[in-house]
Amino acid sequence: MSLQAILGNFALILFILTIGTGIIWFLDVFHFAKQRRAKADAVLAEFDMRHAKLTADGIKVDADVSGRSRLEADILRQPTWIEYSGSFFPVIALVFFLRSFLYEPFKIPSSSMVPTLVIGDLILVNKFTYGIRLPIINKKIVNINDPARGDVMVFKYPKDPSLDYIKRVVGVPGDKIVYKNKRLSVNGKEISYEVLPDYLDEEHLSYSKQFVENLTGVRHRILNDDRAPSYVQNPDPFPKRELCTYNLEGFACTVPTGHYFMMGDNRDNSLDSRYWGFVPDENIVGKAFFVWMNLGNVRRIGGFQ
Repeated sequence: MSLQAILGNFALILFILTIGTGIIWFLDVFHFAKQRRAKADAVLAEFDMRHAKLTADGIKVDADVSGRSRLEADILRQPTWIEYSGSFFPVIALVFFLRSFLYEPFKIPSSSMVPTLVIGDLILVNKFTYGIRLPIINKKIVNINDPARGDVMVFKYPKDPSLDYIKRVVGVPGDKIVYKNKRLSVNGKEISYEVLPDYLDEEHLSYSKQFVENLTGVRHRILNDDRAPSYVQNPDPFPKRELCTYNLEGFACTVPTGHYFMMGDNRDNSLDSRYWGFVPDENIVGKAFFVWMNLGNVRRIGGFQ
């Protein structure tokens, strides 16, 4: 793994910090602290012996309790590097646990999921709903649920696993997906669409056709651009490409075992499984479910489908 890849992998950095600060905390509690205590006991014993000898020799000595306490505190004080490491360890460990096994925050960087998610949305992703996975290597150790059609899912981009992508699950293993003239069919059943008023893209000052798509029970909005063609332009030679056929009207794909077919809700402005192929189960990160902040529009805070 290159240095750039390591620096771009926040989970790995967090893991290294957790292990590093944890080792320092453990050594301090079970080794360094005992050494400091033993040294303090020896110094205080010598301190008491000197006072006792002076008293026995008839020399009047004031009982300097505060001086003895300061001496003990100075010896027992943790070195700065140990103090900071020990203070940060529980915080870093808690963040690492929450982020790895419960919820992870993401920021939406593109418009491929408009109108469901827009650029700048800060979202939460449920890390355990699809099973418990080991952090860093992302290996599933406990299976809980499988992704379902209509889920908005974060996953590792198959062409570059260092990148996180977010799209909607359109096809699960075994599904036959047909996208013809910008209308979707799953296993031979046409998906129903409800026409909505056109959607205004305020950034580019353009309108797109807007529909409510009922994806086998999950109702969500999608966009179509009449200026874009129905066919898929220059799809990649992705793994299991032989399970897909392309023509001027669209495409048809059969989803292989252990894989998922993903599409963006902004159908004509999304690079997704149509172009780079299926998402393997080992690339799954979690299910997106909540916008917790958008600095440009706080009204977007809330759940979504």
